[in-house]
Amino acid sequence: MKSRRPRVVARIAACTGILFFGSILQLAVAQDSAKLPYMNPSLAPEQRAADLVHRMTLAEKASQMYNNSAAVPRLNVPAYQWWSEALHGVINQGVTEYPEPIGLAATFDEPGIHLMAKQIGIEGRIKHVQNAREGHTGIGGGLDFWAPNLNIFRDPRWGRGQETYGEDPFLTGRMGVAYVTGMQGDDPRYYLTIATPKHYAVHSGPEPTRHFADVDVSKHDEVDTYEPGFRAAVVEGKAGSVMCAYNAINGAPACASPFLLQDQLRGKWGFQGYVVSDCDAVRDIAANHRYRPTQPQGVAIAVIRGMDNECVDSVSRLGEPAEKAYIDAVQQGYLPESTLDTALIRLFTARMKLGMFDPPEMVPYTKIDEKELDSAEHRALARKLANEAMVLLKNDGLLPLKPGIKKIAVIGPLADQTRPLIGNYAGQPTHIVSVLEGLKAEFPNATITYVAGTQFLHADGNPVPDNLLTTPDGKPGLKAEYSESMGRPGRTANPTVLASRTETNVKLTDSNLPAEVAGKKSIGVHWTGFITSPETGDFLVGVRGVGFAMLTVDDKRVAMMFSGAEAGAGVGRVHLEKGQKAALSILYGSMSGKPRTELIWAKVNNAPSPEAIAAAKNADAMIAVVGITSALEGEQMPVTEPGFLGGDRTSIDLPEPEEALVEAVAATGKPLAVVLINGSALAVNWINAHANAVLEAWYPGEEGGAAIAETLSGKNNPAGRLPLTFYTGVSQLPNFEDYSMETRTYRYFKGKPLYPFGYGLSYTTFQYSGLTLPAQAVAAGQPVVADVTVTNTGKVAGDEAVELYLKFPDVKGAPQIALRGFQRIHLESGASQKLYFELKDRDLGMVTEDGNPIVAAGDYTLVIGGGQPDTGAPGVSGRFHIDGQLALPE
Repeated sequence: MKSRRPRVVARIAACTGILFFGSILQLAVAQDSAKLPYMNPSLAPEQRAADLVHRMTLAEKASQMYNNSAAVPRLNVPAYQWWSEALHGVINQGVTEYPEPIGLAATFDEPGIHLMAKQIGIEGRIKHVQNAREGHTGIGGGLDFWAPNLNIFRDPRWGRGQETYGEDPFLTGRMGVAYVTGMQGDDPRYYLTIATPKHYAVHSGPEPTRHFADVDVSKHDEVDTYEPGFRAAVVEGKAGSVMCAYNAINGAPACASPFLLQDQLRGKWGFQGYVVSDCDAVRDIAANHRYRPTQPQGVAIAVIRGMDNECVDSVSRLGEPAEKAYIDAVQQGYLPESTLDTALIRLFTARMKLGMFDPPEMVPYTKIDEKELDSAEHRALARKLANEAMVLLKNDGLLPLKPGIKKIAVIGPLADQTRPLIGNYAGQPTHIVSVLEGLKAEFPNATITYVAGTQFLHADGNPVPDNLLTTPDGKPGLKAEYSESMGRPGRTANPTVLASRTETNVKLTDSNLPAEVAGKKSIGVHWTGFITSPETGDFLVGVRGVGFAMLTVDDKRVAMMFSGAEAGAGVGRVHLEKGQKAALSILYGSMSGKPRTELIWAKVNNAPSPEAIAAAKNADAMIAVVGITSALEGEQMPVTEPGFLGGDRTSIDLPEPEEALVEAVAATGKPLAVVLINGSALAVNWINAHANAVLEAWYPGEEGGAAIAETLSGKNNPAGRLPLTFYTGVSQLPNFEDYSMETRTYRYFKGKPLYPFGYGLSYTTFQYSGLTLPAQAVAAGQPVVADVTVTNTGKVAGDEAVELYLKFPDVKGAPQIALRGFQRIHLESGASQKLYFELKDRDLGMVTEDGNPIVAAGDYTLVIGGGQPDTGAPGVSGRFHIDGQLALPE
C-alpha cells in the first residue's frame, strides 16, 4: 500500500497556498477600499454610508444590526460596540461622576448642565481612545452614549425616576437640550459623541412588568406630558440617536410603534438620526408582547417602523446568533432588504459623523489632551453642581451651623458610605467624598462623633462559616465552575466551563484561581450548593468584593453587587429555618484587575443602637444622614426589604429602621438637622414636623459629601428647587400602573403636598418687583416678553432660581399651572438684577383634551418668583391677553 503522506503534504501545501493567496487578496481589497467612495471624506456622510452598505452581503448587513456590530475585514470596517453609558458621567474607570439627574434638575441651571455634558463628552472621547489602545472593544468603549433619560417622573414609586429630570415636561426639555448639545459638541462636521435620549416615550414603570406591559394613554397625555422633552431634544437639540422603550403603548410595542416612530419622530419632528432599542426590547415584540408570532417577524416590523440598531442583552437571541433573525426576516419575505439598507445607512452615517472612517488629523476631537480626564476643572464642576442641587426644605434657624457648636454627632447609615452618593448608572471615580469626610474637612475645630445607629443599609456582614455549606451532591463546601467572563453574570448564555472543583466557601482572590483561568483579563465563576442555618430567623445574605455578583437563594434573586476598584457589597434579606437546607447560587464576573469576592451574612437587627442615642446626648447638635440608595430603587432588580418591589417602591415613606433611628435621637432634645440621600420623593412627615432643619441632597455625585458639608456650614447658600412633588404618602397617588396624568404632578394634582414642585429655601431673602407685561393684546403666534427685577434683601450673598409659571385660559386640557421659564442667578447682599423672559409660541402653548397643541385665545396669568404661587415663595404676577388661536405642530 502506497504511503498517503505525500498526498496529505500536497494538500496542506495547496491549502497553505490558497490561504496565503487569500490573505494577499484580502489585504489588497482592504487597501483598495481606501479608494472607494465610502472612504472619501469629501463626500457627504449619507452618500458614503450608502456606498458602503450597498457593497455588503446580507450576512454582513445583518451583523451590523445589533449593538455588538461585527468587523467586515474585506471592506476595512472595524467592529464597533454601540452600547456606552453616560447618564451623569461616563460609565468607565477613573472618570468624573456628577450628581444624579434628579439632582441636576434641582439646580435649575441650564448652562451648567450644558457644560457638564460637554465635559462628559470629552471624557467619553478620551476613554474611547484609551480603550481602543488597550484592545477593549466591549460595552462602554464606544462614542454613542445612551443618555439622557427624558422620561417623565410621573410617580415617585418608579425606581428609575432618579435618572430623569423630574416630573415637568418643560424643565425636562430644557435640561435635555442642554445635555444633548453639550455631549454632541459644536463642530459643524463631526460629533464629539452622540447623545441618545431615552426611553422613547411613554415609559416610567413598574419595573417588573416592563418587558410585557401595554400602557393605555390618551393622545392628550402623550403630546402634553410624555413627548415634549424628546421633541425638544430632537427638534432643538438635534440628537443623533433616540432609544425606544420596552413597553407597548396603546397596543404597539414602543420599538414598533407607528405613532411614536413614524408619525411623530420621523414624520412631524423630522428626525434624521438612528433609533436604538432598549436591551431585548426587540426580542420582546414577539416573545413577550406577542405583537408578531416569530422573531424574524418581530425584528422585521421593528425595522420597518424605524428601529435601526437592536440592543441584545447577551451574545445570542433565544439560543441563536443575534443576526440570524434579520437574515431570516429578509429571506422569508418579511423585511425588504432595501428597508434593512435604510437602517444601516443611518448607522454608518452616524459612524462617519463620529470620524471613524476619516484620517485622525481631520477630526478635531482626536486631539483632546488625556489630562482632561477626571481633571481638577471637571471635579470643580461636579462640586459646583452638587452645591447647586442642594434643596433646603426646612430651617428654623439651626442652619447654617453656628461657630459655637463644638460637638457634632453624625448619625445614620449613609454618612460614611460613598457608593450611594453616585447613584444609578454611574462609573468609577478616583475618589468620592463621603458626608463624614466632608464634615470633618468643613468643621476642623469641632469634635465629630459618628455612629451608624442601625444595621439597615449598611451592607456589613461576616463570612459565612464553612461548616454551613454543602455541595449539590452533599459534600462539604460549594461546587465552583470557572469560565472566561463576557461581562455581567447571566448575560452570557451557557458559558464554556474551563475548570470545575469543590471549594470550602466563596473566598475568591487572584491567588487561588484554577490554572485554567489564572492570568485571564476577566473571569466568571458560578458557585452552587446549599446553606443550612443553625437557627431560625431573618438574615442578610450577600457578597462582598470587586466586580459583578448575583446571589440567588431557593431560586429567588436576593442580592446583586457591582463594584469597581474599591470593594463593595450587596446583601438581601432572607428567612432561614434551623436545620433546613436553602439552595445557593452565586454568579460572579470580574470587571478588571484582580478578582475578589466572598460570601457574607448577618442576622437582621434594625433597632436603633444605644451608641447613637448616647452620641446624641453628648452633642451640641446632631446631623442625621438617612434615606435610600440605588440598591433599593433602580432598574429592575431583586430587593427584599419591606416597602420595595423589583426596583420600585411600594411605600414612599422613609424606611422604618431609619424613621425609628431619627425619632430616637430626636427624643434627646438636641438640635437636629436631617440630610436626605435619595433619588425620589420621601414622605418625611414626622421629620418635617420635628427636625430643626431638613436638607435634600439627592445622590449628589463624587463631590457630594463636600457639598453637603459646605451647605450645612453656610459656605454654600442653598438655592436648589424640587423638580418633583413630595407627597404626604401613597394615599395621595393614583394606581402606579395608571399612566393618565389626571391628579398627577403639580400640573394636575389638586391636593396639598408635603413639599411642592419648585420649592426650596435659602439663607437669604429675595424680593421681586417691576414686572412688565404687554399692555395690549398679543396676536397668537407672537412672543410675549416679561421683565422683572430681583433683589437680594438679605444679609448674605446667594443664588436664586427664578421660576416663571403660566395659568391658561379656561380650555379643556389645560393644566392648572405650568412652568414655562427659569433662570438661575447670583446676587450679592443688597444687589438687584433685571431679568428678561421671551415666551415663544411653544412656551405659551397648551394641549386640548383631544391632543391638539395650540396657543389658546384668552386671558393668561403670569407669575415670576422663587417657587409656585401660593406656596410662600416670593414673587410677582400679572396678566396678558392673546387674540386668536394658533394651531402648533405636534
